[in-house]
Amino acid sequence: MRFVCFNVNGLRAVMSKDFEATFKALDADVFFIEETKLSEEPGLFSPFSPEGYEAYWTVSKLRKGYSGVAAFTRVKPLSVHYGLLDGKYDEEGRVITLEFPSFYFVGAYVPNAGDGLKRLDFRLQYERDLLEYFAFLQAKKPIVYGGDLNVAHNPIDIKNPKSNEHNPGYTIEERTAFSTLLEAGYVDTYRYLHPEEVKYSWWSYRFHARENNAGWRIDYFLVSEALRPNIQAAEIHNEFFGSDHCPISLDLSV
Repeated sequence: MRFVCFNVNGLRAVMSKDFEATFKALDADVFFIEETKLSEEPGLFSPFSPEGYEAYWTVSKLRKGYSGVAAFTRVKPLSVHYGLLDGKYDEEGRVITLEFPSFYFVGAYVPNAGDGLKRLDFRLQYERDLLEYFAFLQAKKPIVYGGDLNVAHNPIDIKNPKSNEHNPGYTIEERTAFSTLLEAGYVDTYRYLHPEEVKYSWWSYRFHARENNAGWRIDYFLVSEALRPNIQAAEIHNEFFGSDHCPISLDLSV
């Protein structure tokens, strides 16, 4: 089964940049997109309706054109849940969980710590709430967790680690929270298969960052430890454009 995550940085914008071709080429069973920036959940006339897929959307209820995620799946899920426990963070349109017979897929656009780290406490609370939510799910079946997790975990995951040590996405607090998640029984699938490879999934639009490959690896697929033997491939697809991120994929035998 193939999973793909892609922060599109505005669905309507990326639609004019060959997104449909990218979607088809990646041939995912579950394709999750982040930062749709839609003001309302699509109704009958969706901005993107791929044939053969069920579609699930959630948008920010607090600010129009902010955040928002969507999941497209070939296999109809047993259930769909928005947000974490009790729907928390769905007010910002950040998380969708799809339940399948043998696992949960959780797709997320994790809160950014913000300019001046003004949302760092909010971000760290998300991480604590996520652990609680995952414990609830994990008691039933294992988890596949993917999306823009907004953290470069280790120096290998960022072009300029020293100069970014106090910047959002590379603070010691965020990196420690990510380590805590892994220690709770989850596997960083890309780093598991590519322990020494330097590859990034996000580049600033400033300073020709993508041309110079001055990037960050902040998009991930994690899986429960029980699914480690099922990992077949995990890739970062730098060959696809259209956003300040590129897609990532996970092939899993489930």
